[in-house]
Formats: sequence, C-alpha cells, structure tokens
Amino acid sequence: MHQNSQKKILRTICPDAKGLIAKITNICYKHQLNIIQNNEFVDHHTNCFFMRTELEGIFNDNTLLADLDDALPTGSKRELSISNQRHIVIMVTKEAHCLGDLLMKSVYGGLDVEIAAVIGNHETLRSLVEQFHIPFHCISHENLTREQHDHLLKQQIDHYNPDYVVLAKYMRVLTPDFVQHYPNKIINIHHSFLPAFIGAKPYHQAYQRGVKIIGATAHFVNNDLDEGPIITQNVINVDHSYTAEDMMRAGRDVEKNVLSHALYWVLAQRVFVHGNRTIIL
Repeated sequence: MHQNSQKKILRTICPDAKGLIAKITNICYKHQLNIIQNNEFVDHHTNCFFMRTELEGIFNDNTLLADLDDALPTGSKRELSISNQRHIVIMVTKEAHCLGDLLMKSVYGGLDVEIAAVIGNHETLRSLVEQFHIPFHCISHENLTREQHDHLLKQQIDHYNPDYVVLAKYMRVLTPDFVQHYPNKIINIHHSFLPAFIGAKPYHQAYQRGVKIIGATAHFVNNDLDEGPIITQNVINVDHSYTAEDMMRAGRDVEKNVLSHALYWVLAQRVFVHGNRTIIL
C-alpha cells in the first residue's frame, strides 16, 4: 500500500435504478481506488438501493463525491468516512454485566473501539471502570429535573465528541432534546425481545405470561420508548421451572452478547438506518 494511501468506506442510499453498481464502481475505478469489499441490497418495497463499499487508495474526497452526485439519481445520500477505530461514551446506572463485557472486549480485541469515558447516574460502577484507566463521571439525577440532568449529561458527553453513545443498562428515559442531539447515534440494550414487554420489569412480565423464550434487543434510540430501529436480537429457551430471578440471570448473558454484536456491526459502519428499520451489509 502506498504510504499516502488510506482506507475509507463509501455508503450510498438512493432510489433504485438500473446500473447503479456499475456507475459507482466505475467512478471508484476512475479515481484509481481499489475496492476491497462491496455489498449491496435493494428494498423493493420502498424502491431503495443501499451499498457499502470499502475502498483503498489516494482520495480526493470532494471530487469523488461530486462525481457521485452527478451520476446518482435525485434524492441520493452518500457518505465517505475513514475506516478507523470509533470511540464511544457509555452510560450506565448500577448493573455491571454489559459494561464489564464491553470493557473487556475493548481491551482484549473483541471490539475495535475506544471507550472515551463512562458516565453514570450512580457511583456504583466507578471502581470497575477505573480499573481499566477510563474516566468515570457521576452525574446524579437527584434534585434535578429530567431536562436539567440531561443537559448536564450532554455537556459531559460532548466534551468527548464520541461517534456513538451506548446505553449499557442505563435505566432512565431520555428527554426528546437529548435524543435529537444524537440522531441515530444512541444505542440501547433492551432486556426483552421487542416489541414484547416494553418498559419496566420485563422479566417479571415474561414470568407472569409463562413465556418459553426470553431475549434481548439492541436498537437505536428515538423518542418512542423502546421502539427505535432494531439492530439485532437474540433469544434463549426457558421453561416453567424458571423463576423471574432465574430469567433475569439468564437474560443478562443474552443482553451483553446482543449489545456487543450490535456494536460490532455499527462500528464497522455496516448498519444503515432506513425509516424505523435497519439494513446491515
């Protein structure tokens, strides 16, 4: 690889039309860029085309994007970004299982991510985080309105300018202003297989319904509680012998695995948000 060469990812969303793959790849060839990997998908229901292209070479971003704009249909969106390590801020309350899993994977290579900081509304997890030499900030919600608290959170998060904000069992509903400040940048792990058992105490709800599977859902956060675009989900089998506490214990393993899988796809820039759905290429 030439010493000035870079790796970048081109993501394209546009109305479907004939010859789109050829048009995009020919422009990349014109710019003498090597295509390392290319994935595409057409949503026939909405007539929308998605493509993710990993490129290597010497980039002139402005010219490349201008050429794409000339070639693509009206209403197209394209995004060119460096293929590098992303950094995140994690928000927590008191539960350690998802946070601990992300801390371990960030250190030992399970996830290509830099955890810039962890922010909690309790001090409970400070000692765990500081063992990994990562800044921990406690911003208590006591004696504050939800709006005041979220404003303080925003100030602290923006200090780190993260690519994504990850809610690792952060047990407070966020204000619309906070959510809108990070569009499609907040990732939550929900402790059930959405859309079932929304809100509080999902394992107790599941126990009372006598369910035979329990699961977890990782999704982007919007202003509809637990209804943002789903990134990934998984389930495990349970039976009548499980108490609500047994279900909760088993569910924690599913939660941490689902969250780390979702983060893997998002960090690799493989997740496209389209309305209230995601496409993963």
